[in-house]
Amino acid sequence: MNYLKNFLATQPGTQPTGAETIERLCDRVQSSTLLDDRRDAVRALKALSKKFRLEVGTQGMDILINVLETDRTDGEIVNYALDTMNNIMCNNPEDDDDEDIPQTNGEVRQEPEDLGGQFTEIFIKKLENVQLLLNFLEEYDFRVRWPTVKLMTTLLCNRCSQMQQIILNSPVGVSRLMDLISDAREVIRNDGLLLLIQLTKGNAAIQKIVAFENAFERLLEIIVEEGHSDGGIVVEDCLLLMMNLLKNNNSNQTLFKEGGLIQKLTPFFDITEASPGGGWSAQKVTNLHLMLKLVRTLVSPNNPTVSIAACQKVMNTCGLLEKLCMILMASGVPADILTETINTVSEVIRGNTANQEYFASVNAPSQPPRPAIVVLLMSMVNEKQPFVLRCAVLYCFQCFLFKNEVGQAQIVQTLLPTTADASAISAGQLLCAGLFSTDALSNWCASVALSHALKDNPTQKEQLLRVQLATSIGNPPVSLLQQCTNILSQGKYAPQGGKLQTRLGLLILLCSWLSDCSIAVTHFLHNATNVPFLTSQITDQAEEDEQLAQGLFALLLGICVHYNDNSIENFTKERLQQLISKRIGLESFEDKLSFVTKSDHYSRAARSPQPRYDAPERVLLDYEFVALFRQYEGVIMKAVRPKTKEEEQAEQKTIEDHAGIVTQYKELIREQDAELHSTKQELQEVKVKLSETEKQLQEQASMVQQLRDQYSLLKATKGRESPQVQQTEAAGGAEEVARLQGELGDSKRVLESKTQQLMERDRTIEQLKNDLTVAEAKAAVREAGEDGDAGSTEDSTRPLQERIEVLTREKEELRTQLSSQETQIQTFRTDNEALKSKLSAQTNGPSPDAVAAETAALQAKLAEVESDRACSEEENRRLKEQVQSLQVQNSQLQNSQLQNSPAADGNADSAKLEEEVRRLSEEKKRLEEEAETASKEQDDLLVLLADQDAKIKKYRDRLKELGEQMDDDDDDDDGDLEDDEDYEDEEEEEEEDGDKGED
Repeated sequence: MNYLKNFLATQPGTQPTGAETIERLCDRVQSSTLLDDRRDAVRALKALSKKFRLEVGTQGMDILINVLETDRTDGEIVNYALDTMNNIMCNNPEDDDDEDIPQTNGEVRQEPEDLGGQFTEIFIKKLENVQLLLNFLEEYDFRVRWPTVKLMTTLLCNRCSQMQQIILNSPVGVSRLMDLISDAREVIRNDGLLLLIQLTKGNAAIQKIVAFENAFERLLEIIVEEGHSDGGIVVEDCLLLMMNLLKNNNSNQTLFKEGGLIQKLTPFFDITEASPGGGWSAQKVTNLHLMLKLVRTLVSPNNPTVSIAACQKVMNTCGLLEKLCMILMASGVPADILTETINTVSEVIRGNTANQEYFASVNAPSQPPRPAIVVLLMSMVNEKQPFVLRCAVLYCFQCFLFKNEVGQAQIVQTLLPTTADASAISAGQLLCAGLFSTDALSNWCASVALSHALKDNPTQKEQLLRVQLATSIGNPPVSLLQQCTNILSQGKYAPQGGKLQTRLGLLILLCSWLSDCSIAVTHFLHNATNVPFLTSQITDQAEEDEQLAQGLFALLLGICVHYNDNSIENFTKERLQQLISKRIGLESFEDKLSFVTKSDHYSRAARSPQPRYDAPERVLLDYEFVALFRQYEGVIMKAVRPKTKEEEQAEQKTIEDHAGIVTQYKELIREQDAELHSTKQELQEVKVKLSETEKQLQEQASMVQQLRDQYSLLKATKGRESPQVQQTEAAGGAEEVARLQGELGDSKRVLESKTQQLMERDRTIEQLKNDLTVAEAKAAVREAGEDGDAGSTEDSTRPLQERIEVLTREKEELRTQLSSQETQIQTFRTDNEALKSKLSAQTNGPSPDAVAAETAALQAKLAEVESDRACSEEENRRLKEQVQSLQVQNSQLQNSQLQNSPAADGNADSAKLEEEVRRLSEEKKRLEEEAETASKEQDDLLVLLADQDAKIKKYRDRLKELGEQMDDDDDDDDGDLEDDEDYEDEEEEEEEDGDKGED
C-alpha cells in the first residue's frame, strides 16, 4: 500500500483516476527491467483489484499471465499475481484491505453481472493457462501453492463443467489436486477439500478417479483426527466430499463397501459420551446430519438391489444398525437429527429380513419396555408431533413391512381378538386410534400404514375381515371393513368422513384390501348400500380436488367388478357392468380414472417411496398406491366393458390353450424330474468312481514315493564310487544311447518297407478283383451259347477252384501258425516282466551266474521265435506266388471267355468264383495284418533283450572293475550274444533285400 500511495503522490498534475493508475502500473510491469520494480507494481495491482475488477481484468490479465510464465522462480511476485487474478475472477471478493486503498477522484463505478465468470472464460480458453496452474501445485512453497488452490477453486465455481473437462484431459491433473488433502499445512488441506468438492460435482469420471486415489481412506482419517461429529467445519467438508463421491455412483459405492469402509462409520454414531458444554452445538448437528445422509446414500432405494442388500448386511453385522437404533431411542436428541435417524433406519431395514427382525426386537428404555415400533406409531398418530417427524415414522413403518410377511402378520395379529394383556398398547390399537381420529393427517397415515400391512398378502387380507370394532356401548360390534365404509358414507360435510385427506386415506386402504381378494369383495358387496354409494359419488358434480376422490371411487368399483366371484346375486359381474354402462357411462368412468394419473399429486407421490411433502394438507397419495393404481388401471377398463360373443369365444379358446400349455409344462416337468433322478444316480456313481480313483492315486503316490526312495538310495550308492567309474559308466551310457538310436532308425526303415510291400499286395488283389468284375460283365453280354462252349468254360474254371481250395487250406494252416506265435509272444512278455523284476531286485549287487542263465534261456526262446518268424515269412512268400499264379490263370480264363460264348451256368459259376476270390483276399489281408503285428511285437522284444544285454554287460564291467572274478564262459557268452545279434541283423538285411527283389 505504501508503494501505491507513493506512486500516486509522485504523479504530476491532478490525482489520476483508477483506470489511469492501473494503466500506468501495467506499463511499469511490462517495461521495468528490475524484478523489484515489477514486484511492487504487481503488488499495487493486487491492492486495486478488488475495487477495480473490470479495469484490472481488462488491462492486466495478459500481463499477469506473462508474469506467471516469466517470473515463476520468484515466489513473491507469483503470489501477488495469483491473488490479483483470484480477486478479479471471484464474484464475492473479501474486502479486508479496502480501508488502505487510496481514493481516486471518488468516481462511482458499476460492474456487469457475472464479471468473474466472463474473465474465467477468457482465462480457460487457452488450455496452457490451466496447465500452468496445475504445474504451480507441484511447488511446495506456501506463497505459491495456497493462492493457486484458491484460484483453481474460483475457476471451478464459475465454470465447473469446462474446468472439469480440462482437468480430466490432463494426464496428472486429478492426482495433483488429490495431493492437496495430504498436505501437512491445514490451510492448504482445508482449501484443497473445498477445491475437490467443486471438482467432483456431477462428474462420474472424476469421482471414480478421486475414489481410486484413496480419497475415502484419507477423508476418514481426517474425520477421526478432527473428532468425528464433535469436529469443526473440516469434518463437514470431508462429509460433503464423500457425499459427492458416493451419490448416484455405483462403482464408488461398491469400492467403499468392498474396501471395508462401512465398518469404519460405526464410531461416528457413538454419542454416549457427553458433548462439550452439555448440549448439541450447531456444527455437531450439521456433522451428524451429513453422516446420516452418507449412510442413506449407500442404501438408497434408487441403488441396485444387489448393492443395497450387501450394504444392509454389512451395516447389521458391524453394529451400525444397533448404533442408529440407540440414537432413535435416546433422549435429548434434536428433532431434525431424530427425524433423519428414523429415515436412515428405514432404508437400512427396507426389504432386508434380518434387519427387519432386529428392528422388531428393539425396545425403548421405558417402564415397562415397549417395542420401538409402538413408540414410533404413538408419535405418528399424535397430531402435536412435528409434521416431518410423523412422515418419517410412516416411512419407517412402510420399510419395516416391505417384503416382510412375518411383520405383516404380526401387525394384523394385534388387531384380532386375543387373551393377552389388554392394558399393553399394541400397534393395532394405535392404528385403529389413528384411523378413527378427528385429525385428518392421522386418518391418512393410519390408513396408509394399514394398507402396507396387506400389500401382496391375501392371507392377511382375509384375516383382517375378522376384526370387530365396538362403536358404542349397547350396540353390536361391526367389522373394520364396514366401519371404514360407514365413515366414507357420512358425506362430504360430516365432521370426520367429509375431509378429503381422510376419504382418500380410507379409499387407499379399501382398494389395497379388496384387490386380489375375492372374499373381501364379497364382504364389501354384501352391504347393499355400498354399490349405490359408489355410483353416486362417481356421478356427482365435484370440484377439482374432489375429482381425485372420484377417481379412487371408480377404482374401488372396478376392483369389485374384476374380483367378483358372482356369489352376491344382485351384484354379479354382469350386473355391475350394466350398472356402470347405464348409470355412469364407460367414457365418463374412464375419464374419472385418467384424471388421477394426470394429477400433480400422482406424479409427486410416484417419485420416491419416502413421503416428501412441504405441508400436511398436500399429503394425499402414497407411492405404493400409485404403483397399485398403475397396475389395475388398464385391467379395470377391460373388466367393466361387457364382452361380446367373439371375445367370450376367444377367451374360452385362450383358457383351453392355457390348459394345454399347462399340461405340456407338467409333462415337461415330469420328464425333467426323471432326468434329474437319473442324473443324481449317475452323479452318485461318479462319486463312487471318484473315490476309488482317489484311492488308486494315493496308492500310486505311495509307489512313486517308494521308487523315489530307491532311486535316492541308488544315487547315494553311486555317489560313493570313484570318479573314474562314474565317467566310464557315463561314456558307456552315451554309446549305448547312440546304438539304440541307430537300431531304432533301422527298425523304422524296415517297418516302412514292410508297409510298402503290403500296399503293393493290396493293389495286386484289387486289380485281380477288377479284372474278375470285367470278365463277369463281358460274360453277361452273351446270353446264349453252345453246350460245348459251356463245357469248355466249366473245364477252364475247375483248376481255378481247385487252387482256391488249396489256398483256403493254406490260409487255415497260416492262421494256426500265427496263433501259436501269439502264444509264444505272450510267453515272452511274461518272461520279460519276470526278468525285469529280477534285474530290479539285483540292482545293488547282480549275480553273474543268474544273469548268464537267464540270458541263455532268452537266447533259446529268441531262436525259436526267429525260426517261427522265418517260417511265417516263407509261407507269406509262397502265398504271394500262389496269388500271382492265380492272377495268371484268371487272365487266361478271361481270354477264353472272350473267345467263347458263355452260358448262364458259366455266369453263375463266375459270380461264385468272384465272391470266393474276394473273401480269400479279405482273409489274406487280415492274416497279413496279424503277421505284421506279430513282427512288430517280435521287434519290440528284440529291442528289450538288447537293452537287457547292455545292462548285463555294464554290470559285468562294473564287477570286473570292483575286483570280482568273472568266468571266461560268461565273456564268451557275451561275445556269442553279440555275434548272434550281428548275425540276426545280417539276416534281417538279407530278408529285406529279398523282399525288395520279389517286389
